[in-house]
Amino acid sequence: MVAEVPEPTPGPGEVAIDVAYAGLNFVDVMTRRGDAGYGSGWPHRPGLEISGTVRALGPGVGALTVGDRVVAVPKGAGMSEVAIANAASTVPVPEGVPLLEAAATPLGLATSLLLLTEAGRFNPGNTVLVHSASGGIGSAVAQLVPLLGGGRLIGTVGRPEKVAEAERAGYPVALPRDAGLAEAVRTATDGRGVDLILDPLGTTALALDLDLLAPGGRVVLFGNAGGAAIEALPPTSRLIRGNLTISGFSHRGLVAAAPARVAAATSRVLGFIADGQLSLPLTELPALEDIPTAHDLLAEGRGTGKYVARVGGSR
Repeated sequence: MVAEVPEPTPGPGEVAIDVAYAGLNFVDVMTRRGDAGYGSGWPHRPGLEISGTVRALGPGVGALTVGDRVVAVPKGAGMSEVAIANAASTVPVPEGVPLLEAAATPLGLATSLLLLTEAGRFNPGNTVLVHSASGGIGSAVAQLVPLLGGGRLIGTVGRPEKVAEAERAGYPVALPRDAGLAEAVRTATDGRGVDLILDPLGTTALALDLDLLAPGGRVVLFGNAGGAAIEALPPTSRLIRGNLTISGFSHRGLVAAAPARVAAATSRVLGFIADGQLSLPLTELPALEDIPTAHDLLAEGRGTGKYVARVGGSR
């Protein structure tokens, strides 16, 4: 539902932003469903990444000026004409980068970069398997791996008909998550296994992930797309025997505890876009009223790539 609400004003260390575009993310769907750990009370005002221009500065903000083109992780409510964000997680947009593309960077692209470099400890030449490869994060990872030195990419999808979408996103090997997945991955890796698995499925695929890892392999859990209960992790002895690592990643947690790391990742991917090295396919939603339909597509596993909604303000 689109509603009129009072215009917010920035507090100390905050900026008010005239929102041009807002990125959609699966976490919005999880909050909308009321998944454990994601509901923040109702009414909920979604939107966790935006682009636009600085409207006003709160006390103590000196690094930005009114009128600057920026991207930011707002304090929720990003899908509105004016949003509030901490200055520490607000990043200037380089000249030549359209605000439409920039809106996909604070959470979507920055998360993908942080998953690979910080949480996943990616090294050039690694074999990387990404679940839900045809989505926004999966599409971004496929473009970022070559920029980080290159490696072998394997994508999985929940529906066989989405294999072609994952292939178009940049996965030379794209496989449905069915009973034949483990054998297909072993064949694709000549029996060696996978160095890094990026898994947004909670723990539903974790047993399979561990079976697919090469010695020294890593699994990064970064969501719970299916909404199922999170199960206990496997015995430590199994991890020790295989030199395996399971780690977790939360963009929201980093924004709260280490915003400078998120800002640095955002700035880096904006640099890739400015240099013409990175161009993420986007689906532009013309208005706020179109967002619920896109959420439904994501919730049903029928969404493709990254959705960005036009809100207002500068372009």
